[in-house]
This record gives sequence, C-alpha cells and structure tokens, in this order.
Amino acid sequence: MKKLLFLLLAIILSTSLLAFYLPRGCSSGQASEQVLNLYSIDPLTLDPAVSGEATSHGYIRQLFSGLVRLDAELEPAPDIAWRWEVSDDGRTYTFHLRVNVFFHDGRRVKAGDIKYSWERALNPDTGSQTAAIYLGDIVGASEVLAGYSEEISGLKVIGDYTLEVTIDEPKSYFLSKLTYVTTFVVDRDNVAEGDKWWRHPNGTGPFKLRQWDETSLLVLERNEFYYDDLADVDLVVFHLWAGMPMNMYEMGQIDVTGVSFAYIDKVSDKAGDFYQDLAVVPELSFYYIGFNHSKPPFDDAIIRRAFSQAVDKDKLASLVFKDMMRPADGILPPGMPGFNEDLPGLDFNVNEAKELIAASSYGDASNLPPITITTSGWGGQISQELEAIIYEWRLNLGVEVEVRQLEPEVFLYNLLKEKDEMYYMGWIADYPHPQNFLEVLFSSVSEYNYGEFSNPEVDALLKMAGIEQDSTLSLELYQQVEQKLVSDAACIPLWFGQNYALIKPYVKGYELNPLGYAGLDSVSILPH
Repeated sequence: MKKLLFLLLAIILSTSLLAFYLPRGCSSGQASEQVLNLYSIDPLTLDPAVSGEATSHGYIRQLFSGLVRLDAELEPAPDIAWRWEVSDDGRTYTFHLRVNVFFHDGRRVKAGDIKYSWERALNPDTGSQTAAIYLGDIVGASEVLAGYSEEISGLKVIGDYTLEVTIDEPKSYFLSKLTYVTTFVVDRDNVAEGDKWWRHPNGTGPFKLRQWDETSLLVLERNEFYYDDLADVDLVVFHLWAGMPMNMYEMGQIDVTGVSFAYIDKVSDKAGDFYQDLAVVPELSFYYIGFNHSKPPFDDAIIRRAFSQAVDKDKLASLVFKDMMRPADGILPPGMPGFNEDLPGLDFNVNEAKELIAASSYGDASNLPPITITTSGWGGQISQELEAIIYEWRLNLGVEVEVRQLEPEVFLYNLLKEKDEMYYMGWIADYPHPQNFLEVLFSSVSEYNYGEFSNPEVDALLKMAGIEQDSTLSLELYQQVEQKLVSDAACIPLWFGQNYALIKPYVKGYELNPLGYAGLDSVSILPH
C-alpha cells in the first residue's frame, strides 16, 4: 500500500496529485543540526494495524518496524528478527529476535510484543482492513478475525526472544508479507492510552515523532535507541500543505520534490537548471478503472470489454502524462516477476466496442443504466486523465459517465461499500510478488477486491500458484491468471508508473525504491 494496499491500500490516483504523495521538504532546524526538509500532507493514521495507504505508510515505516524488512534488492531481510529457520514442510517459521531492539522509551522488545501486535491487528475491534490479507495465512488467524478467539493458535512464544509461526500451507510469499506495516510491533501500554494513541507513538523505527501540528508541521527526530546504524540526520521536517512544492524547490526552501507532468519538460531539459537534480525510478505500480461486478451494467463481461476498448491509452499517456506513464495491457508491471511483455490485451478499437454493445442484452448505448465512477480528491476537481477517459467514452460510445468524488480518507478505507458502477484506483506493490497484485486485488475473498470480481477458475489457479514450490511453474500459473483477468475485462488496465524526483546535490542517500519509499535513515546532508 504498494502499497494498497498501498497500497494501496499504497494508492496514488493521478500524476497531477503525485506532488501530495511523494516526500518533500521545507527549511527548519538549527544550523548545527542536520535537517532533511520534506513536503507532505498529514497521515490519515499512524496505527500500523489500520493503515492501508501510501501517505500514512511513508511515516509509519520511519517510526515502526517488524520482524523482517525488504533489502535493496526487495528481498526479505532481517530486522527485529536477526535470523529464522523454516521447517521442511514450509509451514513453520522460527524467528530469533535481536536482544538489542528497544521501543522509543527504552523498553526492550520481546517475542510477546510481536504476538500481542498481530493479535491486536486481527481483533475485529481494531477495524483493520489489511490484517486478513497480510496475517491471514497464520493458523488460527481466521478465528481471531471472526471474534471466536483472542489468541492466534499458530503463534507460539518460546522464551523472550523466539517466536514460532505456523501457516496453513507453504507459501513462497509469506516472508514478504511480513514486511508490510500491518505486521509491525506496537507497544501495548502505548495502545492502552486511548483511541488516538498513535498521535504519540512509541515505536521501534529509526525515527521518533517529536512534533505534529495538523495541516502545518510534522517533525521526526533520530531515535538514539535504534538497534542498527543511527540516522545521519538529526531531524526530518515535513511542512504539511505548505504550498506548491516545485516552486518551493526552485526557491531553495525544500530539499526534494516530486515532479508532475506539468513540469516534466522543464526538468528534463538537459540544458536547464534542474536536469542534474532529476532522478527517475521505475515504480511497481498499476493504475486501473475498476468495475462493480455486482450490479448492471458491468456484471456483463461484454459491456466491460466495450468500455475497455473505447479508451485510447497510448494517446492519453502521451498527451496527458507526456509519456511519464507506460500504457498497460496487463496488470503486472515491468520489473515484477511474471511480467509478460507479450500479454495480449484488449486493444483500442471503437468499432469493436460499439459492436459489443450492440450484441449485448442492451442493444444500444442509450439503453445502458446510469453510470457513475467513484474517485478520490478534494474540492470537486477531478484529475485530467480521468476527465480525458470520460470524454473518450462520451465521444466513442455516446455514454455519459457521472463522477462522484470522495475525500481520500473515505475513498481509501470505505471503497468496498461506497463504490458506484466504476472506480478509479492505483496500486503500488507492497512486495515484488505477483500474488500482491493478482490475488490481493482479484481473489473473491480478498478485502481489496473492491469490484467484487469472482471467478472460481481464477481462485483455483491463484491457490495453485501460491503453494507451488517451483518458482517457474508458479509464475506460469500467475501469468495464466493475469490473462484470464484481462480477457474477462476484470478491470481496465491503464498504465504503469514511474517516480520523477528532484533532489538537491547536497542531499546524499535519498533513494526511492520501486515501491515508492526512501529510507530516510540513510540520508545525509552535506555542507551547503
């Protein structure tokens, strides 16, 4: 959450809004301190168990940690756990915790804290929309989710620093799931302070929260109790909603800014002032139009295919995004294991789209029921790309599509209930495995399957792919799933993303990974 999440979830809804979802800064701090100045917006929550979108994740990953993390190659690597063993049947993991991991207040982290955190995440009273997906493989998790038990039977604390975890079936992606924020450890005494405990979080990450003034300022400071190398910067200062980030970067008020398509010509000019600051990082992200499969007209695959073939993604990627996004035929982005360069998609073809509607039970576009698309944002102003897509449906099919905009906190956490006939969504990988896209977004039992797509054959293939121990065979099964989803028009794949950022020359170690995150504890500031 991505990325939903998130994801998205990890979820960025348009490049025009990208500026609000990438870390940026503004000057603050004393001259003797190393200060990284970034721009952002307020997190929706700092509770790891509840968070399901990229903005909150960006903060949580600095404040909290879990048993494992993703390394520079996006492989699971030790974090709170310094090593682990896996049983011969692939179902039982034995994690050995470091003895020098502390909460921000100095209390030592023990195996019982991990057990408490996971059971709390799965407890229905917590209201997590992510726990079922990322912890649901553990034996006994479903009983806790259903309220039948308060303890996960598949978790066993063996002394203070050993945790045994048993899952229902061997799954190649289980360790990767444990890098997601839902699994991060929280302090039970901190949680006991009340519903808004996360306004003053007692985490375990490389930074702790010094100050948070809503809509104004959020300041992180180096955690001196951190078990690993301490952060080089003393403070990370986020000015929230502070203005136009690109303008602030030009004026030297901030250290880093994302680049939207409005500025790409300016920053990509090799003779210009910003080209030397530009970093372009492919992102494991996927943007799509989701259908509500539970009601007309998109319970009909013929109508779904017609709407898919009436959108010229190549033209939109060029004209609207200035080629900053790559048109998508499928669901798995480039760089993801299982990506199929030759995947046959549903090509743009207006005549075929019209013929499909004529051959459907509706006979003509004028007979379609009213259609509304749900999107996220503020103030009623929709993104340029969504406006262009709606125009193409009007021009090519003669269909008027209304728009209903929800505030992000409503859209991101209530879309399953709030969606109309369609919705516009982006998904960023949480870990580089096709399961994180194909199963999480389209399994009939996934909470992120907002469109309520259901296909027993797809579900069966997903299960086979998940437990297949031969990675080549597993990826082949995932590719079969992807092809079925595309052919059935489970959604309209639109484009795959890239991150464009400007980074001041005196900022070293600021590197966005393909999941869209930067390890701020690796950043240093040179004299300037």
